[in-house]
Order: sequence, then C-alpha cells, then structure tokens
Amino acid sequence: MDSVLLFGPGLFTWIVLPILIFIARILDVSLGTVRLIFVSRGFKLLAPAVGFFEVLIWILAMGQIMQHLTNPVCYIAYAGGFATGNFVGIHIAEKLSLGMVQVRVITDKDASGLIESLKAGNYGVTSIDGHGVSGEVKVIFTIVPRKEARSVVDLVKKFDPQAFYSVEEVGFVEKGVFPARKNWRDSGFLGLLRPFRKGK
Repeated sequence: MDSVLLFGPGLFTWIVLPILIFIARILDVSLGTVRLIFVSRGFKLLAPAVGFFEVLIWILAMGQIMQHLTNPVCYIAYAGGFATGNFVGIHIAEKLSLGMVQVRVITDKDASGLIESLKAGNYGVTSIDGHGVSGEVKVIFTIVPRKEARSVVDLVKKFDPQAFYSVEEVGFVEKGVFPARKNWRDSGFLGLLRPFRKGK
C-alpha cells in the first residue's frame, strides 16, 4: 500500500505537482517583472505578449491550487515560487539593462578632469556652478544607457571618492550625445527588441 502511494497518485500530489507549481510561479512572476520593464520602456507590442503568457501560467498554477486545497505542500510551493520569481526577475532586469539613466554628480573639487574623462568616453556632459552647505560646488549631469551607469559611477569614484552622486530613471531622451558603440539597441539580443519599441 505504501509503495502504491509513493509511486502512484501520491507521488504526483505531494512531489511532482508542488514542483510544477513552484516552477510556474517562478515563470509568471519573472515574466511580470519583464512586462513592467517593457511597459516603462515603451515596448507596446512585447508588453501585452509577455502579459498574455504571464497570466496564462498564473491561471494554470491557481487552477492546480484550487483543485488541491487540502495539500499544504502546494501552498508552500506557490509561495516559494513567488519569492524565487522575484529574485529571478530582478536578475533578468539587471541583464536586460534597458533604457537610459541620468547620473548627477556634486563635488567641491575642480571637476574639469571628470568632465574631460566623460567627454573622452563620448558621454554628453552638462555642468553648472552651485552652492552647497560647505561652499561652492560643481554639479555635473550626464545621461547614459543604463548598462553604462556602472562605468560612469566608477569614473566619479576615481575622480572624487567623496563626491555625492545619484542615478535616476529617465523616461524619454531625444537629441543628445551618447556612446553609440555601446548603445543597447546595437547589441545582440537587445537589438532584436528595437522594432517593438515605441518611437524607435
């Protein structure tokens, strides 16, 4: 009897089904993260397509939960898949690195070296004089592809480890100086997404 329960319906109910629910939740939560990225970046065709599969997978997972309300392992698998899906989704978002960000730097040092370094990297730079708590400061703005933000931050830290800087989301950019050779639109898989983007 025990062997029948282990290798028969019991195996599916207590092991296989929870694993499937766990995987389904990872997929639908990860797709949800990707969908939100596509919506915010203006991929008006890809976002609905991803949303379709996201909801389809979610319905299938919920259907199995509703059919096995007495199985606590399914609940644990559902919650675990949701948590893991968030973790996976964050990593997918980092890998995609879509869109543009603004890097704002405030320093009380002579910023000419940093400005020249940014120009040498073909980054557009705007600088203005400002007044901080401790006196005169230089405020520097540059808008770069998200995947280049880390390189710019490294330049800032190398120039002035004590400089204040912030990295902010930019919804739309037009007519600027950008490092074309590093543009996400020209790279591998991401270049394939360009036809689906609004205002391409």
